Amino acid sequence: MIVYATHKGGKYLPFDESLKIDPINKRGLYVNITNRCNCDCVFCLRQKKHMAEQSSLWLKNEPTIDEIKSEFLKVPIEFVNEIVFCGFGEPTLRLNELIESLKFVKKNYPSIPTRLNTNGLGELAHGREIAAEFKGLLDIASISLNASTAERYFKLTRAEYGLNSYEAMLTFAEHIKKFVPKVVLTIVDHVNSEEEIERCRKICNERGLTLRVRAYEDS
Repeated sequence: MIVYATHKGGKYLPFDESLKIDPINKRGLYVNITNRCNCDCVFCLRQKKHMAEQSSLWLKNEPTIDEIKSEFLKVPIEFVNEIVFCGFGEPTLRLNELIESLKFVKKNYPSIPTRLNTNGLGELAHGREIAAEFKGLLDIASISLNASTAERYFKLTRAEYGLNSYEAMLTFAEHIKKFVPKVVLTIVDHVNSEEEIERCRKICNERGLTLRVRAYEDS
């Protein structure tokens, strides 16, 4: 599924089915462009085999930019209040397609806010700074912080770049806040104590970033 809406209970629905459940209110339009990820988080839904076998979020093929644009044009945009690039994997691994899709959105739906959900390892993946490429295209960058130390981060995410991943993620957050109006770092409540959450909050405060504690979804 390239574009979809989310509903309570962990439901990921095509937009037409979403409208059958709620034909009145606006909702987020989520955009999935890859299954690939450079993390292997212990709490990720990908760890459950049935997700890959049954969930329609799993892409059989990575969509081309034309296929992504085509999916946008099928959506009744008057019911969309936010467009979120999140992927079932890590969106920045397909950076060119991500940027082109964001340009398409801003050109055709300029009043709708855009958000990127990312693990923040895009600069490690591409071996260069990429934050400036999002200038004028993103309204919110949501980056997975996950932990207060590099060791705990690696234990939770099993990022393919090792312990260096943690500082690279924080550096990316500092880079992108120069070009994106709002940058939020997130952690999952399910795997973090109150003390760990407060340590993460302190890290965000020291770097001028906002922390959001996400509820864990297990389905």
